[in-house]
Amino acid sequence: MEPKFFPLLKIGGTPLLAAKGHFATSNSHINYFIDVTAQKYSLRGAEAVAHMLCEKIKGRFPVDSILCMDGTSVIGACLAKELTKAGGRSLSEGSNIYIVKGELNSGGKLIFRDNAVFMLEGKHVLILACSLTTGKTALQGRESVEFYGGRVVGAAAVYAAVHDLDGMPVVSLFDTNTLPDYVSYAPSECPMCKRGEPIDAVINTFGFSKLK
Repeated sequence: MEPKFFPLLKIGGTPLLAAKGHFATSNSHINYFIDVTAQKYSLRGAEAVAHMLCEKIKGRFPVDSILCMDGTSVIGACLAKELTKAGGRSLSEGSNIYIVKGELNSGGKLIFRDNAVFMLEGKHVLILACSLTTGKTALQGRESVEFYGGRVVGAAAVYAAVHDLDGMPVVSLFDTNTLPDYVSYAPSECPMCKRGEPIDAVINTFGFSKLK
């Protein structure tokens, strides 16, 4: 059945939508799907997210490059602009920030072509994602960045169920305080599956595909 969405909060006048149900990702089963389409693919929505994230990041660590995951390149570009603004007390004020997007090889590893390595090597890298639940995607990103000689200073997301990933600080616009009943399970341990509750939709970077 079609997930029933409700406005979770407003970001720059654009509602962030969520639906409650039984959803499957590549890493876990979750009871909420948070739809960030309007924030990822509209300039106004991306600018609003970037402005709010910048307030949480500036003064904490410098950023030389932003590794954009989950299709967050528009938000990443807007965030770079916010972090480099003059007079904003950001540790990246006046600098040049690279917007980086890797590619997955046949083994599922995140790789970068030779011509892009200079944007990681010796750089302070921020990992940007739509949501961080288990944190597996961000940790894979950090592994790749470190392989190419970069240093990950933190992770940022619209939603995060964690505040720290193996020593990596995480900043987000909202967390489990906004959705206190949000849960994430390993597929083999999902109580919704054990109760025989059907999966409403499969979720990936591009959105959801409902199951009939």
